[in-house]
Amino acid sequence: MTVPFRIMLIAAAVFTFFFIISNIRKSKLRISDAIYWFGFSALLIVLAVFPQIAFFFGGLFGIISTVNLVFLVIIALLILRVFTLTLRLSELDQKLEELAQGIALKEAENNIRK
Repeated sequence: MTVPFRIMLIAAAVFTFFFIISNIRKSKLRISDAIYWFGFSALLIVLAVFPQIAFFFGGLFGIISTVNLVFLVIIALLILRVFTLTLRLSELDQKLEELAQGIALKEAENNIRK
């Protein structure tokens, strides 16, 4: 892993860290969501500071270029995050539908009573 790439990973992690802190202070981000991004930033820093970890896992999985392993890990973690957000979105969509149906029933009851 080249030094400029390692510096870029650290810079991206530090930027992500401060961006998350800023959004928490503005109450735009829940703490439970921030934990994921803090972990993501920490992983980027660990991979940048200790490139031998990437070399080890690259050799273990037969990936010659450690940069490819880093990109693979980043893509896998982002896909995992998209999947968990999709699950949460489906749950919220179902709750919204139930609430809308409940409101419609109450309005229908009120209209019948009048």
